[in-house]
Order: sequence, then C-alpha cells, then structure tokens
Amino acid sequence: MSHEALSQPIIRMQDIIREYVVGGEVMRALNGVTLSILRNEFVAIMGPSGSGKSTTMNIMGCLDRPTAGDYQIDGNSVSALQEDELAQLRNMKIGFIFQNFNLLARTTALENVELPMMYAGVPPKERRERATEALIRIGLQDRLHNRPNELSGGQQQRVSIARALVNRPVLLLADEPTGALDTRNTAEILALFEDLHAQGNTVVIVTHENEVGAHAKRIIRFRDGCIESDTANGAMVMTHATD
Repeated sequence: MSHEALSQPIIRMQDIIREYVVGGEVMRALNGVTLSILRNEFVAIMGPSGSGKSTTMNIMGCLDRPTAGDYQIDGNSVSALQEDELAQLRNMKIGFIFQNFNLLARTTALENVELPMMYAGVPPKERRERATEALIRIGLQDRLHNRPNELSGGQQQRVSIARALVNRPVLLLADEPTGALDTRNTAEILALFEDLHAQGNTVVIVTHENEVGAHAKRIIRFRDGCIESDTANGAMVMTHATD
C-alpha cells in the first residue's frame, strides 16, 4: 500500500451535529464534532455517560446518521446513501465487536464467523476456509465446532472478533468490548487488540474504563457532545473548546 493511501483518513467527521427530539424538546447529543482517524491507528473514544461517545460510535458504524455535517468512511460519504447501501457498507467496511458478543446460540463458532460472508455473497467453500483461518488467527483452532454455551466469556469475545475480521474490513469498531469479562479475559482480549493493530488493522474502542483506554495509541475524550481532548502517547495533539 502506498504512503499516500496510508496517510488518508479511514474516518473523517466534519462539523457533525446530532439532535434527537425527546418529549417534544430537541436534545443535542453531538455539537459540531470534527475528527479524523488514519489507517492503522489504535484509538480509544472515552467519556462519561451522556458525553456523546456512543452517538459518535453509532455514526462511525453507519448505524445512525448525523443531523448536520459530513461523515466519510474510507472515502465514502455516508449522507447520500440509501438504507440498503448503508447496510452493504457496514458489512464490507466495518467489523463490529460488542460488549455482549451477539453470537447466535444454536450455531458453532465457525458458523457464527461465516455469517457476515453469507450476507456478502461469499461462496460456501471460501466462507468455511476464511472463517477457519480467522478463528485460527485469534487462537481458537480447537474450538471451531463449539457453540457459545460451551465457550468461556473470553472465548466468545474472540469468536466475535474473528467474525468482525472475516470480511477484511477497513475498521474494527469495538463497543465496551471487555465490559462483560473478568480481569484475566479482559487482559487477553486487550492483548489481542494490540496484536491486531500491530498486524495493520485500524481499531477504535469505545470505553468508559481508563485501564482499557490506556492500551490505545490515541485517546479522544468527549464531554457534553464535544471533543474535550485528543491525546497521543501522553502528549496533547489537539484540543477542542467546548461550547
């Protein structure tokens, strides 16, 4: 990949406003957010409840649309896309990892990982090969045919990470990925994220836990719908004043 491609933002949010109507009143969840995330960055998005971090994640993941402003992922502007186009973009460009794993209970690890490729129209033989490869990559080669209730919490989260990787997305987007895990499994999953980043993946973790955010190379903190600070390696790289 060329140096120019590496320096192009995967994520570009420009003057993003998101408003909701609650009980007849307009509530502003995001108030003019501007940020970029480059290819192969490892970013934590942090902030207290109600700060805007979850709304930002939903817009990044094409699960929600901004009220105003422009959002682009991998050069694709989202605002003009129809719902089916958005769904296709999500499936091909973004790998989602959730706090509660979101695995299908009655299917094996292998079948869970195959699911995004079914939506993408990948032929069965290739699906099986790529799902197997993804599970081996994250250390579950001996659990291919186990169902979720036969796996530990950490193993279930590894399956969800393999599922997120299998369509070779440009962005791994993790929402409180260690929230349901004990200390040992949390450490293992965070080490796995570090490995995936080292292998060239772009990783964004949304978390309220400082010890989780500390594993990222860059921390963006939200407060009151605005970016309060943006730090890398302990050094302030950008500060946005709140309104």
